[in-house]
Parts: sequence; structure tokens; C-alpha cells
Amino acid sequence: MIDIENNTSFDLNTSLLEDITTSLTSKDIELIIVNNDEIQELNKEHRNINKATDVLSFPLEFDMSNMPLGSIVISLDFVEDKAKEYGHTSHEEFSLLFIHGLLHLLGFDHEIDSGEHREKEEELIKQFHLPNSLIVRNS
Repeated sequence: MIDIENNTSFDLNTSLLEDITTSLTSKDIELIIVNNDEIQELNKEHRNINKATDVLSFPLEFDMSNMPLGSIVISLDFVEDKAKEYGHTSHEEFSLLFIHGLLHLLGFDHEIDSGEHREKEEELIKQFHLPNSLIVRNS
């Protein structure tokens, strides 16, 4: 299950996100949708980076069977900008960022791995018939 806190006017279609989540984990996920100002504050507070970003992931530090996997925060401003830039829908872009964030919660880390994060993203993008723009821009 995805517990959603939507701080924007984005009309989220959760069906695809639920399918993506259940294909990877049985754990619950917290999903927070914000604007650039809010995600910039979180990025500054938690990563000491004072700029907006597209997606942040906050895995829980401990693993208990009834606890959620963690939280994903997505900036709607980034979603809308990238969707325009890459010529697909905001819902597709949102799903791409959700996949990226969810994989971080599951322990994937493109900053230190040998391509496993990107490979899993590509697999999920194909499985759920999403645009390849995430693969292209991260190559």
C-alpha cells in the first residue's frame, strides 16, 4: 500500500504506482508530493544540499515486518518540467521518478554501484511500458 500525502494539486493515478510497488516489495511506502521550495528545504536539511531536486528517498533505518519501507518525496515542479522536456505525460514522468526513488528505498544506489540501479530501472521501465527518457538522461 502507498500512503500518499499530496501537497499539490496533482491528480495522481495510484494504480500503476501500486503495481510497480507490489512487483518489488510487500512493504508499505509513504509518498509525499511537494513543490520545489519544499523539496529544497528537505534536501538542505537531510543532505546539506541547498537546491531543489526531483526525488528524495528516505529508507527506514531498521527492518521490522510491520514497518513501511520508507518515504519517497517527489517535486511536482520537476515532474512537469521534465515531462515537457522529454515529450511525455506528467503521469509517466511521475512514475519514472517513483521507480527511481523506490529502488533507492530497496538499497540500490547509482552513485556507488556498478550499474545495477540503472539496469533495474530499465527493466521496470520496459515491464510497465514507460518512456525511456530516464534511461537516456542517465546514460
